[in-house]
Amino acid sequence: MTSILVPYHLDEYLPELDVPGSATTTVMLALPEAADSWSRMAWLYGAVAATVSGAVAAGSRPVVFSGDCTTSLGAVAGLQRAGVDPAVVWLDAHGDLQTPETTASGYLGGMPLRLLTGYRPELIGSALGLTAVAESRIVLGDGRDLDPPEADYLRGCAIRRRPVDELTAEVLPDGPIYLHLDADVVDPVDLPGLRFPAPGGPHLESVADAVLRVVDTGRVVAVGVACTWDPGHGSAARFGPLVKEIISRLT
Repeated sequence: MTSILVPYHLDEYLPELDVPGSATTTVMLALPEAADSWSRMAWLYGAVAATVSGAVAAGSRPVVFSGDCTTSLGAVAGLQRAGVDPAVVWLDAHGDLQTPETTASGYLGGMPLRLLTGYRPELIGSALGLTAVAESRIVLGDGRDLDPPEADYLRGCAIRRRPVDELTAEVLPDGPIYLHLDADVVDPVDLPGLRFPAPGGPHLESVADAVLRVVDTGRVVAVGVACTWDPGHGSAARFGPLVKEIISRLT
């Protein structure tokens, strides 16, 4: 079993990132200081893609720990490099469907799922060799905290959005699955210290049940765990049993 630690939030190194499990390998790079954030992330996620591709080629179904959701770009690119054409099941309190044109905050971490669909590949997708994932092969679990542009996009696209309790085999996309789990899909009552808490979400137990239903299809080829909490609140320890069970069922 390969577990990969990417201790970054976007292109910012997080030496104190608290993750809910141990890593067998760590991706760390000296990123070019003069480059913009997209270029720095392309550099970093290229290394993530190479690590994921190598793990898959060796017969593993890797779990990737990071401090954000954009690391998914490298994970999916790595699966594709290994010859896997993954669908995406994305559990998140947010849509992550913003674009540079629609975002009010400018936060790049609010864009990765949209980028996986092939939006503006010149930003980072082309540098990674990322092939667009068809909207019809993406399921967004929860996504309760959407900005208006994200809600508008979802109304007109083929991405399916479901509550976590409805993530059953019948609604999952066909073929191999990249499973992305942002910790903030869990109600902040259960996970204190989240960077972007969204009240009114499912409890940790419900999220765990949904995640394990997806894993038990036997079609999950890699998992991304976005540890989107600040250290010192105990959230990694609370999340740890679920991650341990994921790894156990993937091994």
